[in-house]
Amino acid sequence: MFYPVRLTPLFIAIAATIAPAVHADEPAQQGFVAGSSLNLNARNYYMNRNRLQKADDNIEWGQGFLGVFQSGYTEGTVGFGVDVHAMLGLKLDGGGGTDGSSILPISDGNGKAPGSFSTAGGTLKMRAFDTELKAGDLFLTNPVIAGGDTRMLPQTFRGISLSNHSFDGWLIEGGQASFTKPYNQSGHTRIGTSYGTLADGDKSQHLNWAGVAWSGVEGLTSSLYASELEDIWNQYYYDLDYTWQLNDLVSLNPGLHFYHTQDTGDALLGDIDNNTWSTHLTVGIGNHSVTAAYQRVNGNTPFDYISQGDSVYLDNSQQYSDFNGPNERSWKLKYAYDFTGVGIPGLTSALSYSRGTVDLTKADPDSAGYSSWYSADGRNAKHWERDIDLQYVVQSGHAKDLAVRLQWATNRGGNGYGAIDSDTDEYRVIIDYPVNVF
Repeated sequence: MFYPVRLTPLFIAIAATIAPAVHADEPAQQGFVAGSSLNLNARNYYMNRNRLQKADDNIEWGQGFLGVFQSGYTEGTVGFGVDVHAMLGLKLDGGGGTDGSSILPISDGNGKAPGSFSTAGGTLKMRAFDTELKAGDLFLTNPVIAGGDTRMLPQTFRGISLSNHSFDGWLIEGGQASFTKPYNQSGHTRIGTSYGTLADGDKSQHLNWAGVAWSGVEGLTSSLYASELEDIWNQYYYDLDYTWQLNDLVSLNPGLHFYHTQDTGDALLGDIDNNTWSTHLTVGIGNHSVTAAYQRVNGNTPFDYISQGDSVYLDNSQQYSDFNGPNERSWKLKYAYDFTGVGIPGLTSALSYSRGTVDLTKADPDSAGYSSWYSADGRNAKHWERDIDLQYVVQSGHAKDLAVRLQWATNRGGNGYGAIDSDTDEYRVIIDYPVNVF
């Protein structure tokens, strides 16, 4: 079932800018059938989240299946097609008070998640020249609305999107989403936020977005996006990233990410005026790389983004913590190694340490959406996180592309930081087996 969309001036403006020009050498369409594909992925996911100050751990284990069919386009100047997907999640373990790690649906009150959950969706699409229009259930990935893909099944959105590639090295896109299918549920809900708390009955009706991404120079990328989460915030994003290959062995990669978030409309989460940015420098030497990053939140509310989403394009967003508290300053050191250098292609590793200092006394205790961040003892609150990531991807044979990933995170806080979070150890084991059927 499709829902009507309300086009805001932001979306109308971006749509007007991407009306395509006619290309005399427009390539021939592959056709509805010839251009189609079917991809499957089986993801086995185990998460153990041990909150040290609480009596119960969050432990869940599940098996997920995702199938995605994408048709080609019918022939002609204007082509039509359809995308269809289906998901199934099976509980292998989780219950008796150990549920709640976010792999499986929220329990029904008896301490046990359901044995299975599933969903399916479809998208109608149309293409003319270099412009593509989609309506239905969407997989989205950009800095202001990115579906979460860090759990057993992915998050999707229900709405409309428009994208254009008329100019070499440019992507211009926009859209509107009214509902989301969370990664651990079967049904759809309105789009919420990760860190804000809405009053009962309050909800945002739509998220509108528009943006441009550029990669016209080798090694250099940049993007600019804007979004409106109706009656909650307007959010703007800019980034600049450059990889400079000094020689065959050494490379430098500086980068910058910047978000500005401002309350809008009925301001259901209260006053928001937040500038958050991060910068990094990565030095690569052969199969080794070292990254130093610094991140700053300027505002008396945390940097926030959509619930369960991956639209937090900041350098210090780690496995457990985003280091995004009110007025938080944080830094990170990361070392990564590709074992191709010792004859084991497909095996990679990373080790990082992040540390942040935040003033929780500046959070508004009367804030409509962020009062829980206030702590009278948190003037100099601190926390740190250590992350270890090890992954192996099979390079050939019948199990080619099968990936096994092990993740460990240790997060500790003090000086009042415990008012908003407890010390936590988290372990994840993720096995992906993708199959390209055709």
